[in-house]
Amino acid sequence: MSATETSAGLPATAAERQATAAEPGTVRYATVPPRVAPRASAGAVARARAGAVRSDKRLAAPQASPATLRRWGAAALVVVFAAWLIAPAALRDSAAGAATGAGPDPGTGLAAAGTAVSATTGALALPAAATIAVFLAAVWAWVFTPLDDTLVAFLAAVALILVGALPAETFFASLGDETIWLLICACILAAGVAASGLALRGAAQLVTRARTPRALAHASTAALIVSAFAIPATSGRAALSLPVYAALASALPGRQRLLRALALIFPTVILLSAVGSLLGAGAHLITSQLLAQATGEGIGFLRWLVLGLPLAVVSSHLACELVLLRFTDRAERRTPVRVTLADLARDAETPVQGPLTGVERRALTLLAVVVALWCSEPLHGLSPALVALLGAIAATTPRLGCIALGTAVKRVPWQLMLFLAATLALGTALTQTGAATWLGETLLGPVRGLGEGSGLVFLVLVVALSLAAHLVIQSRSARSAALIPVIIALAPGLGVDPAAAAFASTAAAGFCHTLPSSAKPVAMFSSAEAGAGIDPADLLSLSRWLAPLMFALIMAFSLWVWPLLGLPAFT
Repeated sequence: MSATETSAGLPATAAERQATAAEPGTVRYATVPPRVAPRASAGAVARARAGAVRSDKRLAAPQASPATLRRWGAAALVVVFAAWLIAPAALRDSAAGAATGAGPDPGTGLAAAGTAVSATTGALALPAAATIAVFLAAVWAWVFTPLDDTLVAFLAAVALILVGALPAETFFASLGDETIWLLICACILAAGVAASGLALRGAAQLVTRARTPRALAHASTAALIVSAFAIPATSGRAALSLPVYAALASALPGRQRLLRALALIFPTVILLSAVGSLLGAGAHLITSQLLAQATGEGIGFLRWLVLGLPLAVVSSHLACELVLLRFTDRAERRTPVRVTLADLARDAETPVQGPLTGVERRALTLLAVVVALWCSEPLHGLSPALVALLGAIAATTPRLGCIALGTAVKRVPWQLMLFLAATLALGTALTQTGAATWLGETLLGPVRGLGEGSGLVFLVLVVALSLAAHLVIQSRSARSAALIPVIIALAPGLGVDPAAAAFASTAAAGFCHTLPSSAKPVAMFSSAEAGAGIDPADLLSLSRWLAPLMFALIMAFSLWVWPLLGLPAFT
């Protein structure tokens, strides 16, 4: 029994507590006789204990975190907005069907409506309303749930099929789209080039010529820019560059400031230089395909190269210089460096010195021929997908290629292919039902009231929103699937070329450096076990400077450089 309880198990009085304050082994009483409390009944004790348990449970009840509140608050807004769109549209559709005797469309399961606005009532049509609701639900899932991006895209596509906004044939045909085959075959070709060791040898030859930290950083930047044409997808390039960084780290002991800067430069350049090639990121293929569906003309490999490579080179080297200035001091930049081929060869799985091996020569020849055919498409008329297919066949042919077909197929990022197919179908539904047009006019309609300056304001908003979107939607391809249909639909009405606006948005989406989870290359280099252990505080510090730099750079290219290259910003 404690000093604060009586023999009956009830709380002690103040006098009793004072009496029990003596040293151990003695008993002291108050000057007045202690009050003897009546013995509590068994039922009263049980009720008291039950009340205490309930009180403890109430006190221990977990409070909802701010993230949980934001998640379910956003979900409630999506549900309310979807109901506000769908319920009136469904009622109007039923009334119109009863009045005209028209039943559901056999191809879609809904009353026929090819545009966002009903031709009979002037209000939002049911297919467009259902598409917007599914689209917003998918964006909510991408932002607020841990569900896989591909799974969310599949669920959205199935929902669109069930409500009749997307024909099932269109969804299944998206996996056989030419852009999907282009990326599959390019990945097989890239697997052969990576297996041959050619990419690692090329990077080694560049970095070993550097004698200063600045030269080493810019040589690494140049090597990473070139890799965009050999390895599609930024995650593949990051995986290829990690061994190079590890070799540099072992060759530069004690140069922690320089290694810290290089750890930031590698993923930064990988992400920014991707815009130089149509195959640099899956988002590029989504943009090109959505443009082709909406305007009848996409952006081919050669045109993308002409438009994107200058921005890739300028932005990558400026970002490299920014990292050097922010994360190294003058003494570090003036201290010479020396990295030899022997240093890099210690951790390399393929030769980096000596003459080219037979498999490396075959890989180099094959890569040069494929890139040349891609760039000369206007001369021979072969589509990039067909050229990539021929290159993949050659790369996996015994004695002619550089990798076995089974091994190459295993290295294809099939989840990315499925995700691209699903998001292409989602973009198709947004465009064909007119949902993208309605959504864009609703969100950015006030821009029209600015008169002649509306086009410039729209372009500024597009670039700024695309730069910041990685804070909300982590997947680069998902960002393009969400933004590009709306941008394409709204641009012509504001006097902006839809291809120029879509290209600027896709270029801005390459900036995703703020958080380790913002992009796979950043996450890979942030890992302390497999990567470089980037400090998240360094990412935030870099983003504060890099974001305004990229905004100014993309706006300058949109207004002055790309018009000179055949892509005017305004119509």
